[in-house]
Amino acid sequence: MTITNRVTEMLGIEIPIVQAPMGWIARSQLASAVSNAGAMGIIETSSGELDVVREEIAKMKDLTDRPFGVNIAQAFVADPDKIVDFVIAQGVTFVTTSAGSPTKHTGALKDAGLTVFHVVPTMAAAEKAVAAGVDGLIVEGGEGGGFKSPRPVSTMVLLPAVTLAFDLPVVAAGGFLDGKTMAAALALGAEGVQLGTVMVSCAESPVHRGWKDAIVAAESTDTVLLNTHTSPALRALRTERTAALEFDHERNAMGAFGSVADVYFGGDLEAGIALTGQVAGRITESRPVADIIQECSSGCEQVLADLAGRYLT
Repeated sequence: MTITNRVTEMLGIEIPIVQAPMGWIARSQLASAVSNAGAMGIIETSSGELDVVREEIAKMKDLTDRPFGVNIAQAFVADPDKIVDFVIAQGVTFVTTSAGSPTKHTGALKDAGLTVFHVVPTMAAAEKAVAAGVDGLIVEGGEGGGFKSPRPVSTMVLLPAVTLAFDLPVVAAGGFLDGKTMAAALALGAEGVQLGTVMVSCAESPVHRGWKDAIVAAESTDTVLLNTHTSPALRALRTERTAALEFDHERNAMGAFGSVADVYFGGDLEAGIALTGQVAGRITESRPVADIIQECSSGCEQVLADLAGRYLT
C-alpha cells in the first residue's frame, strides 16, 4: 500500500511525514536525509542566523532533489519584517509558520505562490489560522518538545477537535514516533505526522551524542513543562537546571536558556535547556532517518491492514 492524501499531493512527497523545525538542528544534514527518505525536510529560521540558514538552503539543493521547506518561527526570527522576502528568495515552495499570528505572513506567502501550513496548539489558534487562509495546519499537542502553549492540550484531545471542525489537511505533532502512532493520527483525522524528538536523537542529527543518549535513556516522565505562567511555555528534558525552573512562576525560563553551543553541540545538558518531548520515553536507540521514516510508513500501513482484518470481517 501507499498512503496518498492531500498532504502528499500538496507537498509533492511520497510519505506524509514532516520533520519538525528545531532551531540549530533542522539544517541541511538532517533535512536532506528526511527529504531523501521521501518525507518533508524542513530548514529552521528560529536560530535567527539567517546568513547561515541561507547557506544551509543552498546545501540542501546539492544534497537532495526532493522537496523541502522552511519554517518561519515569527517570534524568534531575525529581522521579522523581511523574513517573507528572505524565504521567497530561497526558491522554496512550502513554508510552515509558527510562534505568532497566522495573519502576519500568510497572505504575502500565498501571493508568492507558496503553500503555507501554520502550527496551532489550541482550537482558538486553529480557528484564527483557517480564517487567515492557510493551506493546512500542523496541530501540536502539549506532549511535544519545544515551545508550547502555556495551557497545553494533549494531541488526543486537540487533534480530533480540529479535524472535525475544519476541512483542511492536518499534520499531527506531539508524541509521534512509529507506525502505531502514525496510524492513530490518521484515525483521528490527520493526513500526516510531524516528527521532532526522534529526529533530535537520530543518527543524522547534528546534536552532541550526550543529548541523544539522554533521550534514549529517558522515561516518559523525564521532561518538564516550563513557563506555564507566561509565554512561550516550553517542554524540555528534565535536568537539575530545568527541574529547578519547573514550578518557578516568577522567572521567565527563556532567561535561563543558557548556552546553545554547550548544550546542543557540547553535550553539557546542565548548561542550558534541551528541548525534548515526552515521546523520549519510547525511544530506545539512535537510528538512521531513513529507517525511522520507513518504519513509520510501513508500520502504519500494517496497523491499518491489521485493524481492517480484525474488525471489518
